[in-house]
Amino acid sequence: MESGEIISVLEKWNFWNRDIDTGIRRDHTDAIKPTLDLDKVITLTGVRRCGKSYIARQLAKILIERKIPPENILIVNFEEPYFEGADLNDLVKIYESYREIIKPSGKPYLILDEIQEVSKWEKFVRSINEKKEANIIITGSSSKLMSEELATTLTGRQLTYRIFPLSFKEFLRFKGLEIADEKSAYLNTENIKKFLWEYAESGGFPETALIEDKDIQNRIVFEYYNTIINRDIISRFRIRGVDKIKSLAKYYISNISSPITYRKLSPVLDTPVETLSRFSEYLQTSNIVFFLDRFSFSLKEQQNSPRKVYAIDNSFFTAIGFRFMENRGKLIENLAAVELRRRCEASPSLSYFYWKDQQQREVDFVIKEGNKIKQVIQVCYSLDDLQTKEREIKGLKRAAKVLNCKNMSIITWDEEGSIDTEEGKIKIIPLWKWLFF
Repeated sequence: MESGEIISVLEKWNFWNRDIDTGIRRDHTDAIKPTLDLDKVITLTGVRRCGKSYIARQLAKILIERKIPPENILIVNFEEPYFEGADLNDLVKIYESYREIIKPSGKPYLILDEIQEVSKWEKFVRSINEKKEANIIITGSSSKLMSEELATTLTGRQLTYRIFPLSFKEFLRFKGLEIADEKSAYLNTENIKKFLWEYAESGGFPETALIEDKDIQNRIVFEYYNTIINRDIISRFRIRGVDKIKSLAKYYISNISSPITYRKLSPVLDTPVETLSRFSEYLQTSNIVFFLDRFSFSLKEQQNSPRKVYAIDNSFFTAIGFRFMENRGKLIENLAAVELRRRCEASPSLSYFYWKDQQQREVDFVIKEGNKIKQVIQVCYSLDDLQTKEREIKGLKRAAKVLNCKNMSIITWDEEGSIDTEEGKIKIIPLWKWLFF
């Protein structure tokens, strides 16, 4: 790599000579921007194509609005073909070329996009951070890569932000509907409801949110899925049992919100328990699926119980999953699971689980704040069916009693009201309201 050639490639990714596209505003930037000047490595991690690169550019734009000279910001996209196969020496060369030719006037900001493509990148990041030579923002698609390697090499010097596909409020913004507060939500209720099912079906990937054709949306999601499976999992972890991990991924995507155990799954997929455990970790590392623990006051019981599986975006279920019929209940439960995961990432004191007792009474979500159970939630499409209504209420009442929690809710598609019980009042909340408030 020659210095001049490197800068020529970097020029199109940077604000040095132009105003580059930063996309539609994401809410993540509001949470991240107060930390930009801390002596921390800011880490953005999440599933591929969820918008990490655009968020990083939005952060660069915020810096420029704060009067940071564009020359003091370096953005490197390591998925640029020119940098394919880059290693530590190439990364050092890129940085030296930037300092030599662009000549930043002060402490620069380095934005290293999809950094996992560079071998031994963590040594460079640690060295620059220890010398306080630059502020660093890195993005990557592998949660394990970012968390484990950074935790080892930076020992607490990093701030990690998990980036998700669009929230419903962001999805509406991409559709041209900005909901700033409660008043604007109520004034736009009909439009909000109109877009809600589209969001539930097509998911929240930024690119597909800007496309109306469902067939094209599905094709794009299918390509995302294949790239994640082939590049982020099979290639990165050098998997030989390709068919096995593809079958496992398809099984999980097709069975969102279902409890799973490796022992029961082993004969179904003809795969050893140990292999299923390892492959499941890889799938979770890629951020394509995640698992929810069962709540128990006993840590051993919690660890030995089945876990529920969810997809990071509903589009994987609708475009990839194997199903015979539309299952609206699964779709809105998966939406709720992702939204709760988003809220827990924003508030580290929060965590969530599912709950089930020996009599098979179940609650979809138990919200825990610190050491206290804050809320118990059921999710179902409708309470019109009497058996469904009785089942949901019975689970909530039992969980409320066992967990000593009177804050009970049922999230439905469009029903609203309350039910009085001996254990307390159960609130019935439409999905759109719950997503906003």
